[in-house]
Amino acid sequence: MKTSLHKHSLGIVASRFNEKITDRLLDHCLKTLIAGKIEKSKISVIRVPGAYEIPWTLQEMALSKKYSVLIALGCILKGGTSQNDYISKAVIENIQKISLQTRVPCVLGVITPNTEKQALARTRGEMDRGKEAALAALAMLKVRSDIEETI
Repeated sequence: MKTSLHKHSLGIVASRFNEKITDRLLDHCLKTLIAGKIEKSKISVIRVPGAYEIPWTLQEMALSKKYSVLIALGCILKGGTSQNDYISKAVIENIQKISLQTRVPCVLGVITPNTEKQALARTRGEMDRGKEAALAALAMLKVRSDIEETI
């Protein structure tokens, strides 16, 4: 049976912090989803202040049962202290926990580059993490549909 992507809704949580980077991640993610035949009306985008706020928002969206797949987009740049290490660890671990506990796939599109130059490099070409996150979400939609068809 062929998987229909039209019935699925996707949610994206995108950080505003490092907006120059996260806007590019979001733009490329959206373009890829639409090119992948997801209707724009089936995509909800919520912007949050920073990466640390992504897990709570993902969890609320997952618990709403409105979304088949969720995508987290953010950029945690290395700074002069170790704060980025603590934030990265908390965000990434909690995104996985939310995915497992709510049974809603949560795609990780949060990047953790050392410099702004590295961050920008991850928003274009073969390292375009916004596009990669969208492709992973499309793949998980198919996996989810395949599982639902066999149950």
